[in-house]
Amino acid sequence: MIAIPSPLRLRLSSEALVANWRWLAKQSGSAACGAAIKADAYGLGAREVMRHLAAAGCRDFFVATWAEAAALMPLPRGVSLSVLHGVGASDMVAARTLAARPVLSSLVQIARWRDAGEGRPCDVMIDTGMNRLGLHVEEATGGALDGLTVETLLSHLASADEDSEQNARQLAAFRDIRRAIPARRYSLANSAGICLGADYAFDLTRPGIALYGGTPRSEAEGHIRQVAFPEARVLQVREVRHGETVGYGATWTAPRDSRIAIANLGYADGYLRCHSGSGRATWEAGSLPLIGRVSMDLTAFDASDVGGLEEGDWLALGYDLPSTSARSGLSQYELLTGLGARFERRWARPD
Repeated sequence: MIAIPSPLRLRLSSEALVANWRWLAKQSGSAACGAAIKADAYGLGAREVMRHLAAAGCRDFFVATWAEAAALMPLPRGVSLSVLHGVGASDMVAARTLAARPVLSSLVQIARWRDAGEGRPCDVMIDTGMNRLGLHVEEATGGALDGLTVETLLSHLASADEDSEQNARQLAAFRDIRRAIPARRYSLANSAGICLGADYAFDLTRPGIALYGGTPRSEAEGHIRQVAFPEARVLQVREVRHGETVGYGATWTAPRDSRIAIANLGYADGYLRCHSGSGRATWEAGSLPLIGRVSMDLTAFDASDVGGLEEGDWLALGYDLPSTSARSGLSQYELLTGLGARFERRWARPD
């Protein structure tokens, strides 16, 4: 098969990924620090992320679905994998054969696992105020879990990225649950929850976005490093005269004779139209503002102040997650998970 290079690449730093996990593990105190690698590790590549973090000492990983779990088999030695969406009727073959645990979240799932799980351990999600997935507290304390071997009892914080009274309410509810329901371990904190302090750590934390360069709360600022660096190849450099317009809707008019770089990039790749008017790229330390509208496969950047740029050169997109989120209106999660399959993922090894 002929290897055809992609006009888009996503440079990924394993050094930054591991450094982020180690900082989060330190903030977790005596609790183990796991890793959420659902959605293909937020778009960065779950198998590679698992490999790097397992080598660094991470032992607990979380995916959303059984298809995601199957794609990670066989697991590295000593690694535990949990499937957050539990077990549906069509999942039972996978759940009984793969080396992963379901996170049971309803009475129906519990009955299904009790009938066909052959006594294997499971995890259980309790709802303490998110109202998304999870048993009601009354169900969990009313005998629904009797006879199950519960490895990890989990809940999920709804407002940990804010200074919300809901955080304290959920913490109190989870403490009550820990006293009432036996399990080997208890887990509440996500990335933002880790930043709330040691009270939220319990036995296991489950960071996600902060592993990949997102800053969930101000306490993480200056500690979390950028992991993903998207780049796009220049398809053409063209001269645009003063007064001419660029792109759909003629939204940008050249204020002078200009050099415009057309990048092989667009909203079909997850670089959405909300970047229009605020997006930016760099080349050899020179800054190129995005001009006009982002289209499906092409985006224009003003290269008038950057000498020497030619067809085939690579532009580095401004994609620091916190600042890009602030100017684009997209969440840090959307910025990562939206980057499309046309980006070639390239992991840089530590020096």
